[in-house]
Amino acid sequence: MKIAEMRGKDSRELKLDMQGMRKELFELKFRGASEEISNSSRFRDLRRSIARVNTILRERDMAAEGVDVEAGAPASDKDGQK
Repeated sequence: MKIAEMRGKDSRELKLDMQGMRKELFELKFRGASEEISNSSRFRDLRRSIARVNTILRERDMAAEGVDVEAGAPASDKDGQK
């Protein structure tokens, strides 16, 4: 899933998607222990997608708290002024 598609979803949908991705990753790891997996790059794709969802959710949390997402500083302290 592309980042633009992820950003278009609300937080509840993202959490549901992430839950599904985590379950798929678990099942993939479980199957990998007992048999050969044909598409081993799926591990990497799932881990990265989960990381992207976590990043988007964290950005939204920070925006709700009034923190400038780009700088990581409080929005009122952008130019060094309070």
